[in-house]
Amino acid sequence: MTDCIAIIDIGKTNKKILLFDASYNVIYRKSIRFQELVDDDGFPCDDIDAIEKWIFSEIKSVQEQGIYNIKAINFSTHGATVVYLDKNGERVAPVYNYLKTLEDDDFKSLYDKCGGVDHFSRQTASPAYGMLNSGMQMYWLKHKKPQYWKKVAHILHYPQYLSYLFTKKATADFTSIGAHTALWNFDQMNYHSWINNEGITLPTPEDGSKATIVDVNGQQIAVGMGLHDSSASIVPLIRKSKNEFVLLSTGTWIICMNPFSKEKLTLEQLQKNCLCFMTPSKQQVKSSMRFLGHAHELYAEALSAHFGVDIDTHMTLELDKGLIQKTIESQRIVLLPEVVDGTFKVDTKTLTSFVTYQDAYCQLMFEISAKVVNGVQLILDEKSTIKHLYLSGGFNSNSWFVYFIQQLMPNFTLELSDIKNESALGAALLMNSCFD
Repeated sequence: MTDCIAIIDIGKTNKKILLFDASYNVIYRKSIRFQELVDDDGFPCDDIDAIEKWIFSEIKSVQEQGIYNIKAINFSTHGATVVYLDKNGERVAPVYNYLKTLEDDDFKSLYDKCGGVDHFSRQTASPAYGMLNSGMQMYWLKHKKPQYWKKVAHILHYPQYLSYLFTKKATADFTSIGAHTALWNFDQMNYHSWINNEGITLPTPEDGSKATIVDVNGQQIAVGMGLHDSSASIVPLIRKSKNEFVLLSTGTWIICMNPFSKEKLTLEQLQKNCLCFMTPSKQQVKSSMRFLGHAHELYAEALSAHFGVDIDTHMTLELDKGLIQKTIESQRIVLLPEVVDGTFKVDTKTLTSFVTYQDAYCQLMFEISAKVVNGVQLILDEKSTIKHLYLSGGFNSNSWFVYFIQQLMPNFTLELSDIKNESALGAALLMNSCFD
């Protein structure tokens, strides 16, 4: 049998299991999508019961095939998602969707106690994103849904909850705690004091390379604590690259990540949509995060309907360098507002000014690219010598995006990352001791 590491990779849309061999090649992969349910307020949420059953079923299926010998299991999941458990380890509330709307008034008193929203957000390196701040989810649950809160014994982020299903250990890791949670004081590199003041108990975060040996269907397997997916994606590049770099991680979110920043987040950066993540070993990663992949998806649908073409037309659209140059020179902003968030909707009236699909798509990619470039510039330290960009994720294969970035940042070397499944691979690399 082939020794391998199994990674459960939970994205917002696709849920995957991947097996990595000792050379960290993917030797098995399976993906599935689940229909959403609704939470107690009628808002869409994950069918966590179905996801759990699928995870256990897939692990057992791999074991029963007799082809692969699972040495370790680890998890990579999207952020801003927490699970509340009672003293018996049972869930006591829905697994709420981070797109759910929370009102600013729900947190005003907390912000006031912590020096105001700007000071608090800069200190925690977490813009006031409402539900995207998992700490605010906890505060909201405590004050708005006491019927659940009174039963809470453990609070776990999504990756650690999946790990808990196997280990029955309540854990926290730096990548999950440091991902725009409003839980971590980046000035002091420790939990923020408001947590204790609110009587919220969280596990002490640990290095993401730690694992627990447990029995899984009669086999002794090392089970990791899991990682936040965007933070996991940077692990392979840190280990591979000889140069300091900025990573452009592209998907539903486009995240510019600088793991070499030594400067604290400034108020100006915060107000321009910057934040910090953390590596598995507790190093801050200054980042700029924008919902631009989501905007691209919405416009793909709108352009398809407006011009009467297939929704995937952009995937085969021939690159027009002359049109790109004219679009750059015009510096016109038509399609995207300054802030693109979960409330963004396409204004189809904006499409009437374009004669062809190509013209409209070129304009869209210019505006997306310009926002990404601005994000990169914001997260560079004042005396930064970084001149290397890595591009990973879905936009890796988008020739329009690649060319726009090259033209807008001519002093940087752009390299298309040849690392596949970055988040899952990052989670696997932290389990490397299982091959020793």
